[in-house]
Amino acid sequence: MRILVTGASGWIGSASVSELLASGHDVLGLARSDAAAATIAGLGAEPVAGSLEDLQGLRRITARVEGVVHLGYVHDFSRMEFAAQTDRAAIEVFAEGLAGTGGPLLIASGTLGLATGRLGTELDRPDPALHPRLRNAAYTLDLASRNVRSMVVRFAPTVHGGGGDHGFMAVLSRIARERGLSAYVGEGLNRWSAVHRLDAAKLVQLAVDKAPAGSVWHAVAEEGIATRDIAQALGQYHHLPVVGIPADQARAHFDWIGLFFGMDAPASNAMTRDRLGWAPSHPSLMEDISAGHYPGH
Repeated sequence: MRILVTGASGWIGSASVSELLASGHDVLGLARSDAAAATIAGLGAEPVAGSLEDLQGLRRITARVEGVVHLGYVHDFSRMEFAAQTDRAAIEVFAEGLAGTGGPLLIASGTLGLATGRLGTELDRPDPALHPRLRNAAYTLDLASRNVRSMVVRFAPTVHGGGGDHGFMAVLSRIARERGLSAYVGEGLNRWSAVHRLDAAKLVQLAVDKAPAGSVWHAVAEEGIATRDIAQALGQYHHLPVVGIPADQARAHFDWIGLFFGMDAPASNAMTRDRLGWAPSHPSLMEDISAGHYPGH
């Protein structure tokens, strides 16, 4: 199958491209720069110039493929509504091109904030009114009625690994070094889920090959790690003291990430493992921290 991957040169996207190629697919990778194109070509995929904002270009590219893996997103917390609107417009273009074909359309979402006070599961359908990105996920799932094999993969807030993670864990490591201490919020008993990027990429490939229309999957290898344990691992690596920060001081200490690091967000992977045969096998988050993959520079 010929598949377009957005975000193809990124942290999860580049690993997903490799998995899709290994599974026998022809892959086109959306590239908004020469550097991105070079990365995509180096993976063995075909780079195609374009961006999520160029809807006409996306239409031309979508006409060339039989499926879309949409991992690109405008990760700018100062423009969340703009990011969600850009995402929705791109998804609508992909839906237009794939309608009636039964071809796969996979989009990325997240498990953070999925459920309150309990383990979130693949069956959870949060209220789309809570966040514009949730509306996009609900819209995508509804595309099953238009004969699109639509699916949503919810990624753990920490998708970790060696060599280039600029996400939450890299930010927490940098803050620890800058502050001279590794902190957690409150008692640090709230939980985060995590997944290695290579395990996440394998799930993307399995979903493209096997998932039914209108389905949700969890790219979660570790269902719930206490944030105090994460802080202790970072503190041990950096040889820093580990302390709890009162919740009302979290924003001052952690900046924007304080709100997220204080959330309790465990998420199940049971259905994903059972129905897709997904078996995460790469290093855990603690192993990656202790291996020095988060120096905090």
